Amino acid sequence: MPKPRKALVSLEATPYYHCVSRCVRRAFLCGQDSQSGQSYEHRRQWIRDRMLQLASVFAVDVCAYAIMSNHYHVVLHIDRAQAEGWQDAEVVRRWRELFTAHPLAQRFSAGEPLSKAEARLIEALVALWRARLMDISWFMRCLNEAIARQANSEEGCTGRFWEGRFKSQALLDEKALAACLAYVDLNPIRAAMAETPEDSDYTSIQQRVRHAVSGETDGSSQSTELMPFVGNPRQDMPKGLPFRLGDYLELVDWSGRAMREGKRGAIPPNTPPILERLSIDPAYWLHMTQRFESRFKGLVGTAYKLRAACAVLGYQRAPGLAPCRELLT
Repeated sequence: MPKPRKALVSLEATPYYHCVSRCVRRAFLCGQDSQSGQSYEHRRQWIRDRMLQLASVFAVDVCAYAIMSNHYHVVLHIDRAQAEGWQDAEVVRRWRELFTAHPLAQRFSAGEPLSKAEARLIEALVALWRARLMDISWFMRCLNEAIARQANSEEGCTGRFWEGRFKSQALLDEKALAACLAYVDLNPIRAAMAETPEDSDYTSIQQRVRHAVSGETDGSSQSTELMPFVGNPRQDMPKGLPFRLGDYLELVDWSGRAMREGKRGAIPPNTPPILERLSIDPAYWLHMTQRFESRFKGLVGTAYKLRAACAVLGYQRAPGLAPCRELLT
């Protein structure tokens, strides 16, 4: 039985989440619909623009994304420290970028004097809006609702556009995070929509490669729209993904080439060193990056991390423990 979203998301367990939204009845979100001949390719840009615009408003970072024909993937990072550090005026400003706020918020933003009762109401509203601005459910709601309205308006119809609510998986540790990032970035290659990661349109890997190539001579330039790679874990670790950008790009390129060989169990000898650091068997790695969604449940990580997260969430048993123990432990 599906669990409610509040039973799947816990910032005490992890700030990283993999989210997937699919179109209803397998309708085409983007690309060329072979049944009607209609092209919806331009909608990919809608989703990308809206996703990155929301990331600039929410205390949420986009780590990876892939926009496919009838669904999209996104890996999100919730930055609680950022949200809790905002001044009340900043919370109101950000909320008003997305919604028509309470009339009292306009007076608060204008610096008008408020009564004690009005000040208490603003305090309660700010607390509510602050919580929502670091909530992946509200992030996905703002993304999906806007795209559904645009698509229905374009087609001159009404009704449901997305197949229920989005699916989410909590990524509990570095192994799960790395596997999920690569799984998302390699989606177009598995679907035979691209030959190489850098040719995968509307993916985070393409965006990262283009910035690395066009940046500094050492290739260290990173897109400011995506959560940066900040290197291996260490003391005084800055905010960012706990891998080196070069290592990750090499890993995705290696994984994509291995998949296209079409030989089960054939592992190239030049295994990227990042797999050694994460202690992941190359054969298991390729299996995960092809079947991440189907093999893992809502919580993904080593057996130890999975049990710890279940204790925080109040689960009586650990769902999906067997594949996590087999592939990640």
